Amino acid sequence: MKKAGILIALLLALTLVPGCVTTKGEGTPAQPVTTLDRIAQSGQLVVGTAGSMPPMNMTTKGGDVIGLEPDMANQMAAAMGVRAVFKTMPFAELLPALEAGKVDMVLSSMTITGKRNMKVAFVGPYFISGKTFLTTEKWAAAAKEPEEVNSPSTKLTALRGSTSQVFVEKVFPKATLLLAKDYGESVAMVLQGKADAMIADYPICLLSVIRNPDHNLISVVPPFTYEPIGIAIQKNDTLLANWLENFLGTMAGSGDLKELQEKWFKGGDWINKLP
Repeated sequence: MKKAGILIALLLALTLVPGCVTTKGEGTPAQPVTTLDRIAQSGQLVVGTAGSMPPMNMTTKGGDVIGLEPDMANQMAAAMGVRAVFKTMPFAELLPALEAGKVDMVLSSMTITGKRNMKVAFVGPYFISGKTFLTTEKWAAAAKEPEEVNSPSTKLTALRGSTSQVFVEKVFPKATLLLAKDYGESVAMVLQGKADAMIADYPICLLSVIRNPDHNLISVVPPFTYEPIGIAIQKNDTLLANWLENFLGTMAGSGDLKELQEKWFKGGDWINKLP
């Protein structure tokens, strides 16, 4: 009994010494859960989008998100074996939502810029765009020189938090800038005469002309800028970045990306689905 008591006391003492007792897996650093792991476990690819930038992304009368980018996201989800879920929000809220982990990626006609790239990573580009004017024929004929546009009497509208806002502030700093939460609001300002022109990506300006045939709208071509559009993901997410690079490469090489561009830029049946 005495020997048994000594043995028990010794075992108890050993349990109090740090590092003497290990459990299964102890000493091996836990592997962090990657975005792809989380997507696979949840069965959902959560995509952040403005849902208001046709034909890249838009919301139908029934509330569905459609466009070139949603089609891309659905193909990505299918390749992952999950389903795509779209979270729509004002454009300016997309990157904060990504950084907060509320979405897995942002796929919303977002230009790759140095400032944005300091906070998040980008994969792409998968599309090249550029800034231009949406305005009336009357205003375009009257304002012919840049210095005429760069005046406090000129009212320009742009999407809040976009590169269009940056473009106006840099190129036309004296003009009156009216910021909008989405392109619908911005176009309405031009139609109602509250703004002289909207600054936006060329596809959006062109579509606005098509959708408003009775308002004598025009879009200035060629675009003023070169803007690569990419997929935004959280910084240091190397596995997801690699997956997306391979996916985009396959889309481009197979012709799938070109087919989607032709579907949304040349076909117009989807216009009737919009509010």
